[in-house]
Amino acid sequence: QVQLVESGGGLVQAGGSLRLSCAASGSISRINVMGWYRQAAGKQRELVATITSGGRTNYADPVKGRFDISRDNAKNTVYLQMNSLKSEDTGVYYCNLKMTIGTYFDYWGQGTQVTVGS
Repeated sequence: QVQLVESGGGLVQAGGSLRLSCAASGSISRINVMGWYRQAAGKQRELVATITSGGRTNYADPVKGRFDISRDNAKNTVYLQMNSLKSEDTGVYYCNLKMTIGTYFDYWGQGTQVTVGS
């Protein structure tokens, strides 16, 4: 069983910055993909950014140039540095871990609220 615990959400003014962290624990494959997704009120969950265990990153167009995803493989932790925040970045941010150990696994954290005031 794998657990993902997020931290770092909160309230920030537009133009400000926040850093999210997600620590994974349990039986984790060395090869995996960790990432962040978000869900605004009344909308579907959407991709924010992902990073492979090898360091390859992928960003959604709305956050390119403003957000930076990184990870510490030794700690099984992924980070999301969010800069130049906009009101449209408001939502619940979910950490995600995808890996294959014989079977495909897809784990989610409980979510952390990010609110950007205008």
